[in-house]
Amino acid sequence: MLSHMYGLLVQPRRQWQHIGGLPEKALRRQVPYVIVLALLPALAWYFGTTQVGWSIGGEQRRITSDSALSLVAVFYCTMVLAVIAVGYFIHWMAKTYGARSYPMKGMVIAGFTATPIFIAGVAGLYPLLWLDILLAMLAVAYAVYLLYTGIPIVMGVSEERGFLFASAIVTVSLVVAVLVMVGTVLFWSYVAAPVFH
Repeated sequence: MLSHMYGLLVQPRRQWQHIGGLPEKALRRQVPYVIVLALLPALAWYFGTTQVGWSIGGEQRRITSDSALSLVAVFYCTMVLAVIAVGYFIHWMAKTYGARSYPMKGMVIAGFTATPIFIAGVAGLYPLLWLDILLAMLAVAYAVYLLYTGIPIVMGVSEERGFLFASAIVTVSLVVAVLVMVGTVLFWSYVAAPVFH
């Protein structure tokens, strides 16, 4: 698992070729990758918002542990479900672009593509707004690069079809992101708003 993470960050093309060459059984064993990696930002943000806090107008703000626990649990589940949703759409669109797929293959691709986003989430240990936004933007940009690099290799399609395929997945990912934002607003408004110290 760690070799995939490191490989995707430093040698993405070679790592995608390795992942693309894995048989179906071996790809299925990669599912815990997302489950474990999604814990990084969840735990980091729990610690950062309850222990470190952030400063607004000179006043230090923190969230209570109980409030943060419910928010982080939903945050974790949302990250995993978003990867599953994007992975399902990768599988669903595969036939359109002439690729052979099965549901787990799409989810593994989505999980590996989200690697930089999960790693950047560790910045939540120290919730400094401008730094966290900057790291999030860089992580999303690198995740898009990973997607455009990996789709043609793992799905076995030409670069041109892979570009169109990846562009369609980016569009789906944007829709999923908007749904997550709307869900977050509704959740905070009607279910569990953060409780501050």
